[in-house]
Amino acid sequence: MQSLSAAKPSLISRYTRLLGALTLAAVVAGCAATAPGTTAVRLDDTPRIAVISAFAPELAVLLPQVQQTAKHSINGVDFTTGTLEGKPVVVFLSGISMTNAAMNTQLVLDRFNVSHVVFSGIAGGVNPSLHIGDVTVPAQWGQYMEWLMAREDKPGQYSAPAWMKSELTMPAFGMMHPRPVEVRSAANPQLSKKFWFEADPKMLATARSLQNVGLEHCLAATCLKQRPQLVVGGNGVSGQAFVDNKAFREYAFKTFEANVLDMETAATAMVAHSNGVPYIAFRSLSDLAGGGEGENEMGTFMGLAAANSAKVLRAFLAAWK
Repeated sequence: MQSLSAAKPSLISRYTRLLGALTLAAVVAGCAATAPGTTAVRLDDTPRIAVISAFAPELAVLLPQVQQTAKHSINGVDFTTGTLEGKPVVVFLSGISMTNAAMNTQLVLDRFNVSHVVFSGIAGGVNPSLHIGDVTVPAQWGQYMEWLMAREDKPGQYSAPAWMKSELTMPAFGMMHPRPVEVRSAANPQLSKKFWFEADPKMLATARSLQNVGLEHCLAATCLKQRPQLVVGGNGVSGQAFVDNKAFREYAFKTFEANVLDMETAATAMVAHSNGVPYIAFRSLSDLAGGGEGENEMGTFMGLAAANSAKVLRAFLAAWK
């Protein structure tokens, strides 16, 4: 190919125009490709409480109660704005699992004017003094599956790297050692490590003031042996596993003094903490995480548990000032 300097002037002119057009097209295409990931356009400016559930049966008992609704869809997630118990809300499903919960909690914070975060749903009971249908409102949540998988030196004997030992302050479950997570926040941008993410004290105080919510204790012809109760305070833990194991349930209660465990709340709590947004979670026991007799109870009682969690959430919103 001949050099450009040897080409005719008209050819140079045409080449320059073509190059300019291609460059502009590339810039436009680049902007179009990056805009969704770099620009978060707020869809609604009204200060709202984000009401989150993990999967459809939990949200189904709340959505029909939302008034003055408007629908929005972002990245395949449906958000419903409106009012619930007279409070402006944005209601949506996070999806099941820690990743979905973290990702979509951040999404709602980026795209709506969220003043507080509230999670409502079901969980596995860990504290043996609690029963199916009870509603728990833990004061703090931790990620129990942020683990070191320790080296096995001898059969049944495990060791941790020397540089990590200082942060392994909790008992292990075999080779699995709980660890804190690394976190930054709006208030503290320096990287730090944290295990427990505290619920908002004012929201907890409102939850403690709730009385006579009237929790369900019968589902069709099946009734619980104990009347469900509301338990405010204590600990909750979250991880990527569905737990249906008696030995691990006992470990989780002994190690974390947990009332319940689930697959989402601690992830949402971490995102709320990082963004400086107050949060609280209502979780009703649908099963005993392997501690009951026979098969896991969730398939039988998740409807009752979801209804009880939603009842407490609505009572909370009605009382919240």
